[in-house]
Formats: sequence, C-alpha cells, structure tokens
Amino acid sequence: MNHFDMVARQWDQNPERFERSEIIANKMLEALLIKPESRALEYGAGTGILSFILSSHFSEIVMMDSSAEMVKVMEEKVAEEGLLHLKPVLFNLEEAVYIGEKFDVIYNLLVMHHVQKINEVLNQFSKMINIGGYLVLTDLYSEDGSFHGDDFTGHNGFNPEVLAQKLKLSGFTEVSYSQCHSIVRENEQGIKQEFPLFMLIAKR
Repeated sequence: MNHFDMVARQWDQNPERFERSEIIANKMLEALLIKPESRALEYGAGTGILSFILSSHFSEIVMMDSSAEMVKVMEEKVAEEGLLHLKPVLFNLEEAVYIGEKFDVIYNLLVMHHVQKINEVLNQFSKMINIGGYLVLTDLYSEDGSFHGDDFTGHNGFNPEVLAQKLKLSGFTEVSYSQCHSIVRENEQGIKQEFPLFMLIAKR
C-alpha cells in the first residue's frame, strides 16, 4: 500500500484542499470556454475534489488515479451524491497507454511533480486531447525541496518555461502560464515559507 492509499480516507478532512481547489476551478472557468457537451479528464484526481467542483460544467469527467484507495473514495462519493457522469478510473499513465475516447480538457492540480516519466505522460496527454482542446497543469514553481522534505523522490517544482517547451514538442500549439495561487507552510523551526503555484494552459 503506497502513501496515497494510506491517506485516502483522511484526505478530505483538510479544508485547505477544498479552498485551493475552489480557487483553481474558478481560474480554469475564467480562462477556458467550456461547452456543456465537453468531456474532461482529471489525471491524479485523488478523491476528486476539483472534479466535483467542476462537475456541472462538463458532460462527463473521468477521474483517473493510480491509488486504488483514492479511487474507492471517489466511487463512494459519486454514489452518495448521484453524480454518475463523474467516472472514477484506476489507471497510471506512467505504466500503460490509455486507449479510449479523447477529451476536450485534461487538467490536474499538484500532480505533475510526483510524475517520474514527465515526457511520456505529456506525450500521452497530447494524444488523448481533441484538436482544439486544452491541457491545464497547476503545480509548484521550482523550489529548494522544502515543500515535501528530504524523503521526496519527485520533482522540486518546475520552471514553467521548460514545461512549455516540452509541451510544444509534444504537439501543443499555444502555451501560456501565470502565477495563480500560493501555499504557505511552516517548517520545524516555526518559520513560514510561501510556495507559489503556476497554472499552465496549452492548446491542442
């Protein structure tokens, strides 16, 4: 059982996750023209907080995660709220190629810095998005490793310009980004540190 499996049942108990997802959802809705018939994919959906907030704006949202326990929590929430157009799916794009209908929007929040095979996943995103559709990545700017600590094996944030160049090589045409939020954390010494987030939007 991995870390995300172990924390899945407690994930929604942190109100900051809901506040952050509300802010990101509103910025997405401001930036994108979403048609009622649009299909979306949230990759690394966790318990689906962001997708539940966006649920009324899409005809279908596939909520994909590689944690079986996170997917179970999403399934329970979908059944409880009766939002049957939200589709929890257990899948890992780092381990397999997704074969299915394409999407109009793919998005995620604080997920890509956990992804080891960045180029492979970005290439898959490109193939999974309809022409004219959008990829929306919200993540940390490059930082010194303080956000997760010494044991973290992912990326210490990103230079969004480098990500933008990777996306252009993967087939995206228009790529833009800007700071959209920040997370404040207190370290063991009681010193608060601010970690800015960027939202990157790429058109397919």
